[in-house]
Amino acid sequence: MPNQNQIANPQSAQLPQVKGPEMNDRDFVNDGLSTCKYLTDSLNIAVREASHEQLHADLQLILNETHNSCRDLYNLMFQNGWYKLEAEEQQKLQQAQQQFSGYSSQFPYH
Repeated sequence: MPNQNQIANPQSAQLPQVKGPEMNDRDFVNDGLSTCKYLTDSLNIAVREASHEQLHADLQLILNETHNSCRDLYNLMFQNGWYKLEAEEQQKLQQAQQQFSGYSSQFPYH
């Protein structure tokens, strides 16, 4: 029985029911997305800590391009039914919104 809170497109019929050791399209795209996530994490640190202005600008450009690639890979996986999300209950969203909306008064700039 499918989960009512699951957000996903139908999974492609191209994937075998029992997977062997060989990589399929989903494996390759998933590997690319995992690599992109790792790169953006590392590049975030590099951009933040680059002391040379031009190096900072170049790294920031690479970071933005990498984020865009991550988004493209995510969209490809989602469109093929290879990436699923769980919808949160409305009540839990409202509780979180109420909890964190009070924190804005603590921000130094309004």
